[in-house]
Amino acid sequence: MIRFIHTADIHFGMENYGRIDPQTGIHSRLLDFKQSFDTCVDYAIEQSVDLFVFAGDAYKTANPSPTQQKLLMQSFMRLYRARIPVVIVVGNHDNPLSYGKANALDIFAHLPVDGFYVFSKPESMTIQTKSGAVQIVGIPWPNRHNVAINFTHFAQSATELTKHISDSLATIITKLAQDLNPEVPAILVGHLTVSSGIFSGSEKRAVYGHDPILLPSQLAIKPFDYVALGHLHRFQCVNEGDPIPVVYSGSIDRIDFGERKEGKGFCDVTIEEKYNTTFIHVPIATRPFIQVDVSLNEQDDQTEQILKALGKHTISDAILKITYEIPTTLTDMVDVKKIQKYCFDAMHIVGIIPIRSIQTRAHRDLLRNEMNLETLLQTYFESQDSLKKRATVLTEKALRLDELQEACDGTSHEEI
Repeated sequence: MIRFIHTADIHFGMENYGRIDPQTGIHSRLLDFKQSFDTCVDYAIEQSVDLFVFAGDAYKTANPSPTQQKLLMQSFMRLYRARIPVVIVVGNHDNPLSYGKANALDIFAHLPVDGFYVFSKPESMTIQTKSGAVQIVGIPWPNRHNVAINFTHFAQSATELTKHISDSLATIITKLAQDLNPEVPAILVGHLTVSSGIFSGSEKRAVYGHDPILLPSQLAIKPFDYVALGHLHRFQCVNEGDPIPVVYSGSIDRIDFGERKEGKGFCDVTIEEKYNTTFIHVPIATRPFIQVDVSLNEQDDQTEQILKALGKHTISDAILKITYEIPTTLTDMVDVKKIQKYCFDAMHIVGIIPIRSIQTRAHRDLLRNEMNLETLLQTYFESQDSLKKRATVLTEKALRLDELQEACDGTSHEEI
């Protein structure tokens, strides 16, 4: 029996919300991500697992700051001191765009200590744990640049190149799987996109349509017992019911408001025996992201309506976003300062954002040159929500004014 932790997408360096912590001088969001990752590490040590699997994207960029590197090193070294081997696959955020440069996780492959296994290229290796041997096939993020400079594919379009990478990855995974011992537990660890995976938040804009894509059936192949994936931020098993689970552990903390409703955590996986694998998702208590959307009515005080909506949420230490929709007939009278004062206990207010619907001017399509004046007036007034109830009266008065104007033609103002 082999028990291990599967996590991914730490994204140290995400500092899009929050502020500098006055006690440490470190951004509050970096501290949030560190706390979430330490929760995962604490669990691994307390449960004395055999292996710790990290499926890529340790940092936001391939050029992490010294502070970010120090915090990540602190967490990983705790696993080393607990004698828990660490498997690391390089993700797309860890990968430099320029050919020949070291990736952000290369340092762990060159430490003068045992226990860190970094996959910066597709390969397999056997790792000894306290419960026995485990076979690992590591598939890092497929670097498009390395394929694009190959002469054979130099002139291909982006779509053709993406398909070539997908086909090549499937072939590589199949070949590496064939070379494994079918009697020994085996794990495929990859930073990849699976066709049936569900994207979250900013991922939809950033990666959809550009990633090489694999089918679950191209990953869930024997002799693998479990497929541990990173890249998509939502926890999900993309092939429910299959004896070889293909699982995204999801990110350990929220990246943006597109993930505000998703639970964050990591996977606790047990290979009981060959092709008998169980896993659970262990939740992490992350900082809440709260979005309050208010549609203002015309009767009540606008600011009080927003404050009433905020009162339904626990906003202390939360990252908060407020939107309010204003009827087209109203002037914006919201007291922003009063709302900010009310939200003083929130960690960060992203914005207090007014939303107005664009008023359509459909009447232009209703009017025709061949209409007489009475029909034109009646049609116009009936097309206006604020005037339609008085359309007949307004039409009569407008016609009367027109008659008076005609009667006054040629008459001086004094005579009128």
